Amino acid sequence: MCGRFSLSAMPEEVREALGLFELEAFPARYNIAPTQPILVVVQSERREPGSNMPERRAMLVRWGLLPSWVKDPNDFPLLINARAETAIGKASFKAAMRHRRVLVPASGFYEWHRPEKGSDEKSQAYWIRPRSGGVIAFAGLMETWSSPDGSEVDTGAILTVASNRSIARIHDRMPVVIAPEDYGRWLDCRAQEPREVTDLLSAPDDDFFEAVPVSNLVNKVSNTGPAVQAPVAESLPSVDRTDRHTGSGQMSLF
Repeated sequence: MCGRFSLSAMPEEVREALGLFELEAFPARYNIAPTQPILVVVQSERREPGSNMPERRAMLVRWGLLPSWVKDPNDFPLLINARAETAIGKASFKAAMRHRRVLVPASGFYEWHRPEKGSDEKSQAYWIRPRSGGVIAFAGLMETWSSPDGSEVDTGAILTVASNRSIARIHDRMPVVIAPEDYGRWLDCRAQEPREVTDLLSAPDDDFFEAVPVSNLVNKVSNTGPAVQAPVAESLPSVDRTDRHTGSGQMSLF
């Protein structure tokens, strides 16, 4: 799954990497948590000036998707992730998969290796970042929820898949990363139906990410500075979890 991530790149770097016409300044964020606002990129109906290419724009949504048909959000689970294998058919996600696919810019994400019951291992946090650096884009979904009083809240979730071999030793799920050459396909909800973009919903190559052990500072949402990414000595052996998990262990209702 993906329960924390970071976007510490400069706005200009994000704008260039995602092909945005414009992007307002924003601070570096090292410890983004559920229910907080996250930056997403959508494909606009407008065209870029002097071009026939659809314009991409950035907006903020609450991390935790609320389908439009939900009556009371207090009685609905917080959907920060959606399983890529089943999102097309799930009531909570199928409308967004068809009409509101987005990109979620990130510098990397965090994951925790949780010891199994009876184990003497300790929980270990990891900062998982692309080896080549730079900005990456998670596959995301967006919904606008309307309350009975007429107010609206834009919400979003990140799609996940079974982890590749290098991340599976830490956790059996990881976010979907969309390659830059596929941004247009993923965002084009008018011409590309969900079944036509399912080939994009796979784990990146085993060597795409590197996992850096970090301290438990990242566990607290109030710790928002770069210290949460400071490397520490790894407390775990290099265990291959693929023998113990099959990629179906994400704890969720979907």
